[in-house]
Amino acid sequence: SSQIYPILLPREMRTRRALLICNIEFEHLSHRNGAEVDVEGMTKLLEGLGYVVDIHRNLTSQGMAAVMNDFADRKEHRTSDSTFLVFMSHGVRAGLCGTKSRDETTDILSLGAIYKTFDNKHCQALLGKPKVVIIQSCRGGTIGSVMVSDSTNPAMPAPSSAHAIPAGLEDDSICEVHLESDFATLHSSTPDTVSWRSPVEGCLFIQRLIEQFRNHACDSHLQEIFRKVQYSFAKFPRQLPSQERTTMLRKFYLFPGH
Repeated sequence: SSQIYPILLPREMRTRRALLICNIEFEHLSHRNGAEVDVEGMTKLLEGLGYVVDIHRNLTSQGMAAVMNDFADRKEHRTSDSTFLVFMSHGVRAGLCGTKSRDETTDILSLGAIYKTFDNKHCQALLGKPKVVIIQSCRGGTIGSVMVSDSTNPAMPAPSSAHAIPAGLEDDSICEVHLESDFATLHSSTPDTVSWRSPVEGCLFIQRLIEQFRNHACDSHLQEIFRKVQYSFAKFPRQLPSQERTTMLRKFYLFPGH
């Protein structure tokens, strides 16, 4: 179908590559306990989806930019049908924190830099191919929930168990064609809000994303899987993953024709 991204090469000839950058240790910010669990889980997931995963840890914003440029130049993209770009770090509204970050303006990789590196001008080997961006980070310091009431004269309701912070979680609070197309992005939270992470089990977002991909990648297209990830947070109002800057022109099935 013209409405589905084509996968033209058989599995044995495909050279799918994925990039995973995870910052855990910082000079001035807190250690991201549990993040190594996320690296292991995402690596296993992506390998199961047929991607060779390039893993990088503990980079400055300049280091992240250099790694992205090198990855965008990989010749394997020519015989691939797609890529995954996974970023996990502390974050602010403007982007992802590098390991030397002190605040919202120092050592920050802007989100725009990700899209520019892999757009159709700078990464032509991925022209017309899905570029899936997964970002696990805080995007500000605001709690993502609000108390509401249907009363005409509402009093603030008592906190319910759904609004309590679960035990063991930490605040993780940086020819003529379209220039930018075929991106699908899922952030771990909405703008200005925090994401939550267990020091033992890793980030809630990564846990639930892995679960939904494992259950539905065989028969659901990418954006439907993203919606299922979002729905899994329906009863956890402190965090809601957000699909943003999505420019997919077709449906992307990781296993079409299954």
